[in-house]
Amino acid sequence: MSPEIAILPLPEPPYDGDRPRVDGSLALKPFIWGPAGALPDERRLRLFGQALAEVLAGRRPAENLADRFTERAYNELLQAGRMIETGRPPFVGVPHVNEPRDGAIEMCLLVHGGDRSRVLAVRLERRGVQWVCTDFETA
Repeated sequence: MSPEIAILPLPEPPYDGDRPRVDGSLALKPFIWGPAGALPDERRLRLFGQALAEVLAGRRPAENLADRFTERAYNELLQAGRMIETGRPPFVGVPHVNEPRDGAIEMCLLVHGGDRSRVLAVRLERRGVQWVCTDFETA
């Protein structure tokens, strides 16, 4: 008879106080770029920027992105409401990415959607193996 093996749950990765929530339609594909130090995937950054622009234009519910934000940043997103006025659905350009330190990405995107283009700035930080938005602003 073989001895019983106890399976212990793996510890949660550190989240610096904010735990990303996993719900919404984008939760099906984790926002993960692989091992520590992996370079960001431009396509995923652009898709995230597109989704955020749609939320800020009032064309997508914020709940779709809830698992991509820290709790503080998500509350700011809910309070911000509609910040981008567009006559048609917004379209983001190619992200301009800066990595100020390991585990942090800052990107800037041009948002087109009407008579006036906007700029969307986003900061993402690695929490465990997932990237979450910690701050955003638009002008």
